[in-house]
Amino acid sequence: MNKWYDEIKEAQSVDTLEEIRLAVFGKKGVLAQEFAKMKTAPNEEKSKIAQELNTHKSSLMNEFTARKITLQTLELQEAMKAEDIDVSMFSTTSQSGALHPVMETMDRIVEYFSSMNFAVKTGSMIEDDFHNFEALNLPKYHPARDMQDTFYFKDEMLLRTHTSPVQIRTMMNNKPPIRMIAPGAVFRRDYDITHTPMFHQIEGLLVDEMGKVSFANLKFILEDFLKYMFGDVDVRFRPSFFPFTEPSAEVDISCVFCSGKGCRVCSKTGWLEVLGCGIVDPNVFEAVKYEDVSGYAFGLGVERFAMLIHQIGDLRSLFEGDIKLLEQFQ
Repeated sequence: MNKWYDEIKEAQSVDTLEEIRLAVFGKKGVLAQEFAKMKTAPNEEKSKIAQELNTHKSSLMNEFTARKITLQTLELQEAMKAEDIDVSMFSTTSQSGALHPVMETMDRIVEYFSSMNFAVKTGSMIEDDFHNFEALNLPKYHPARDMQDTFYFKDEMLLRTHTSPVQIRTMMNNKPPIRMIAPGAVFRRDYDITHTPMFHQIEGLLVDEMGKVSFANLKFILEDFLKYMFGDVDVRFRPSFFPFTEPSAEVDISCVFCSGKGCRVCSKTGWLEVLGCGIVDPNVFEAVKYEDVSGYAFGLGVERFAMLIHQIGDLRSLFEGDIKLLEQFQ
């Protein structure tokens, strides 16, 4: 038995130790063979033999357990040493990050209007009916209130469908003049190649004394803004309808893909719609208790701008985390 004590102490790996365990304690191991010999031993010696074998069995098991713990500790230390990383070392595989194209586009838009002395205002994404609809001259029967467009909560609260409530709250808490933009996330029940349930808007508002604000002022700043964002493009204003502005207009730019010649993206028209605008409706001023004022407002989708600037075909790809797409913006 003494040789097995030496074998255990000299084992250099857990695998070797496992082989020794089977050789000593297995069903066909040394101890099992020695216990089997008791059948032929004289009766008066069986008790003594059994006692000696049990003592060896216990001692060998203690030696085995202690050696196994030692070897496992050594192997763990070796593995940790092999995987050791010096975080202070320079790595040529390191890559710099970048802003998401939507956030980068939003920053560019905010930067422009900030330079034109527009304050940046934010608000809650959860709104009530008055600030999201009623104060913006959206009557109860208006399609924008349809359940297919708006996410409602049980307590008649809702996820804002535009950032216009920020404008309403700003007017209710401040006296004119007001010159502001409201960037942020908005929510609508829609999902396809050009729509997602959550997207980003930037809406602008300017309010001053009656007679100091005209559509010409609005037209000038939007034309300058669109040339800042898209370069040398043509800009046109088309009559439209929005409940919170009157008169209202849709704003188009010459197609950035075909330079206005007509292509699949612009449906052969040579124009791309980019934002909506208009003169603030008197009913909106009445809701916030403003008198003898005039103003203009505009709104745009940030993702729409990002898609046009970076020529991204599917809006949903901006939110899917595709590394092949995002790494292009490093």
